[in-house]
Amino acid sequence: MKKMDNTAAGSWTPDDNPTPPTVKNSCHPNLKMFIASLSFAYFAKALSGSYMKSTITQLERRFDIPSYLIGIIDGSFEVGNLLVIAFVSYFGAKLHRPKIIAIGCVLMSFGTFLIAMPHFLIGRYKIETSVRWSVNSTNNLSPCPASSPESTRAGDRPSLLNSRGCERESSVSMWIYVLLGNILRGIGETPVQPLGISYIDDYAQTENAALYIGCVQTISIIGPVFGYLLGSLCAKIYVDIGYVDLETLTITPSDARWVGAWWLGYLIAGIITLMSAVPFWFLPKSLPMPVDKHDSSCTPEQTRFIKDSPTMEHKFRPEEPANLQQMAKEFMPTLKSLLGNPVYVTFLCVTIIQFNSLIGMVTYKPKYIEQHYGQSASKANFLMGMINIPAVALGMFSGGVVMKKYKLGIMGAAKFAFGTSLLGFFLSLFFFAMGCENSKVAGVTVSYTGVEGLSYQEQSLFSECNSGCLCSRRDWDPVCGENGITYVSPCLAGCSSSTGSGKYTVFANCSCVALPDTQQVNLTASLGQCPRSDSCDKVFPYFLALSVLSSFIISLGGTPGFMLLVRCIRPELKCFALGIHSLATRTFAGIPAPIYFGAIIDTTCLKWGNKMCGGRGACRIYNTSAYRTLYLGLTLGLRTASFFLCYPGFALLKRHIKMEERNALTNGSAELESLRKEENSSTHCEQFIPASDCIPDRETRL
Repeated sequence: MKKMDNTAAGSWTPDDNPTPPTVKNSCHPNLKMFIASLSFAYFAKALSGSYMKSTITQLERRFDIPSYLIGIIDGSFEVGNLLVIAFVSYFGAKLHRPKIIAIGCVLMSFGTFLIAMPHFLIGRYKIETSVRWSVNSTNNLSPCPASSPESTRAGDRPSLLNSRGCERESSVSMWIYVLLGNILRGIGETPVQPLGISYIDDYAQTENAALYIGCVQTISIIGPVFGYLLGSLCAKIYVDIGYVDLETLTITPSDARWVGAWWLGYLIAGIITLMSAVPFWFLPKSLPMPVDKHDSSCTPEQTRFIKDSPTMEHKFRPEEPANLQQMAKEFMPTLKSLLGNPVYVTFLCVTIIQFNSLIGMVTYKPKYIEQHYGQSASKANFLMGMINIPAVALGMFSGGVVMKKYKLGIMGAAKFAFGTSLLGFFLSLFFFAMGCENSKVAGVTVSYTGVEGLSYQEQSLFSECNSGCLCSRRDWDPVCGENGITYVSPCLAGCSSSTGSGKYTVFANCSCVALPDTQQVNLTASLGQCPRSDSCDKVFPYFLALSVLSSFIISLGGTPGFMLLVRCIRPELKCFALGIHSLATRTFAGIPAPIYFGAIIDTTCLKWGNKMCGGRGACRIYNTSAYRTLYLGLTLGLRTASFFLCYPGFALLKRHIKMEERNALTNGSAELESLRKEENSSTHCEQFIPASDCIPDRETRL
């Protein structure tokens, strides 16, 4: 290979590297190492992020907080990104990208460990229950304490929650540690995507870049598979495992008060994230640039909109000294140039709206499965990890393969992404037809005689059948009567005696439990809510199948859409554009979406739990119909809004492509004329010296 012209600004010189390496059709070994390392980092961050979402209901119950507050905790990850994303993506592109990614992985692991810390600072989890044990016996006291006329008129008695340790726990909200840990996770995750993806796109063959990025994105989807499976495993394990006799527990994993070992998964995820930082410390700052990065035979649509200067002769990214003062001066002009690209801005607006829909839907989907179909948190996480997430991974990978096989240009990628999103939208409309009825809870969703359509009020919990008991309307200790109706507590069911212990306790002589159309009264009740109707169990498999199909189709457009983002801006702005894209989506989607989705879900709550020290705790039961309508309606409504922006986006994209094609033809004619002059001059030169030393390396120039 000929030595490169050392007169080009920023090019290699013979003294710098007498024989610079050439990358033609193979992948550089260090690039392979970087792709493997980045894939592992994506896996680690995706695992910890999905595990966070799998523990939403566990955190709600453990810290007695509503859904909107969980949304704030979940969105705090994006706040961490917001604090540093613009500076990391801008300055990081000019510094040692692999080492910056390594530092980010270390910060992510520390944040994950911080999230688990409250478990070791607070006391044991105390279950909200109305079952009272006698002091010197294994027998239960009567669930129905006798009431006097005065107490009956009062209509309530103090809750039996243990108030010991109340002062200690109320002095500081332990969920603050979870919030701070998630912010630290967000700061650490910041450099992984913009610096990692731009590194691959810089040093990979143009035709292979989409496939490599698709592989990394696919592995990042595999991370949530293990994250949700880890969440499923930990949700089965009781939070205070090793310190509590499980035989004495009166709740099961399907109970609304159950809290799993949420802290254990964060310790495991933190260790994995810390391990992912190791390989990046040994990778170089830059790699040889592939020859085809400056191949003028490619059309602008196949490469990028704005070509490099036709006089650029180097094959390698120039190693410029890091001048922080100069970079700071160029920050605002660079940002103005980036936001002056109408295609990029339109694409940014579309993705912000769609990310609002996606993030809100994914954040609360396990909870939706729990509340709507009566599944346990463990099973909901298992289904998300084993069925839904693999479909997304397959779709992301298939999208990259389709783009490579059919050599989709920018317009082709945009049409493909739009088509898959629209088809997935129409399929998602069928979710409205796959609903379940509200659980039959006496005094909440049905009357004590079984009549549906009751408008819940606290006084509706009391009836003539339990008027002889001094019951609390604040307790939530559900029992399932023989008549298939759930009662808020054994006391409100009118039960006067009980047998057994732990989760096997059975309540007898329940005055409110009666079979309709029969004379049987004073039947028994067992701990826990009654199971859902058979019709709900039958529709649940269809919900899962449609969820898998729609997720696969929508994710098909993920990789082409991402490549559209990468190729619609100038090469030197690529890393910065990815950073601004992450900044915008996290600011206007990642932060607000979980909060307002959670706040809307809170409006469908029918019965709230109570904190140990008083005040409203986590929701115990939701209005299923309202939950379905608001959750699905908001998700699909946001997607509908994004489609309206796609039409002007296609018009701008088409106009931009034509403009760049004209510019490419003009630049190509000028370069052809320059080459002809060189050939003419070389004819005269060959009369005195060999032609091989006279004609510059054409491959290098192109």
